Amino acid sequence: MSNDSSNVSTTKVPEGVAGAPNEAALLALMERTGYSMIQENGQRKYGGPPPGWDGLHPPRGCEVFVGKIPRDVYEDELVPVFESVGRIYEMRLMMDFDGKNRGYAFVMYTQKHEAKRAVRELNNYEIRPGRLLGVCCSVDNCRLFIGGIPKMKKREEILEEIAKVTEGVLDVIVYASAADKMKNRGFAFVEYESHRAAAMARRKLMPGRIQLWGHQIAVDWAEPEIDVDEDVMETVKILYVRNLMIETTEDTIKKVFGQFNPGCVERVKKIRDYAFVHFTTREDAIHAMNNLNGVELEGSCLEVTLAKPVDKEQYTRYQKAAKGGAAATPEVTQQPNYVYSCDPYTLAYYGYPYNALIGPNRDYFVKG
Repeated sequence: MSNDSSNVSTTKVPEGVAGAPNEAALLALMERTGYSMIQENGQRKYGGPPPGWDGLHPPRGCEVFVGKIPRDVYEDELVPVFESVGRIYEMRLMMDFDGKNRGYAFVMYTQKHEAKRAVRELNNYEIRPGRLLGVCCSVDNCRLFIGGIPKMKKREEILEEIAKVTEGVLDVIVYASAADKMKNRGFAFVEYESHRAAAMARRKLMPGRIQLWGHQIAVDWAEPEIDVDEDVMETVKILYVRNLMIETTEDTIKKVFGQFNPGCVERVKKIRDYAFVHFTTREDAIHAMNNLNGVELEGSCLEVTLAKPVDKEQYTRYQKAAKGGAAATPEVTQQPNYVYSCDPYTLAYYGYPYNALIGPNRDYFVKG
């Protein structure tokens, strides 16, 4: 009789927990928190959603990447650490065939501010004597870069064609050629509804598997958009102006953007068909942006946004994570080294290595 009850009890232990070296500790964790746990596709998932959750899935920006985890450390040690800074929606610990973890995990919180607190307080946390965790923002990339597109194709045509062969397409971003605004630059960015949808599309569009308009295409993960802290963005007084004509001069740009308050523009730096416009005050920058975004200048419709100041170390981590590698977690510096992010694909289009120093313009480029 006791053997029968033992068998019934065993069947209730989730896959991936049953037979684990710390099975008792994992079961005790589940009992304490009420979270579920199951292993599938090489990862053990804790929660997702948490017990009693009736809200929407947390938005982008709620997940952190956790690296440098000792391979014999599991959820029973990790959860108490990460739940100390916020409510965990889901933890995904990457597992190996031998039952040990693969050295990294993803922790999703219910709120963005909890994820930011985790990065701030738990990066370099000593999980074991002399063993420090690396914690940084996770990149949930939903955007693909697609090259080899016929240059006469319009945005609507590209969107229609991509939507025919892949699922979950939300938007297509196309840049006009600097030399001929009637043509595109031969590539586009496709935004998908989720990282999973983007990953499935990337697999389907790999070279040799499919052609668009009878052309061979190139596909890869796009550079992810970096979330800049709101407090930092509120200090920005530099505008990023895109889609300028090649022949438009810095003097012309300074005159147009300074028309609302003479003397408000400190300087302009133009590189091919885009520019950075520096203002004396943020108020002048905002006023110019609101009045000039979408306005035609010398035959081209301007795109005007606030320039994004990016921490160089953070940018490097995003690059690595976006390409599927384990994100690096360098030592935290006392003073972030900010540079203003321009469009790296514009640089690639003109043959510039955007992660290198670029002559007199080097202060305008994110450098690795």
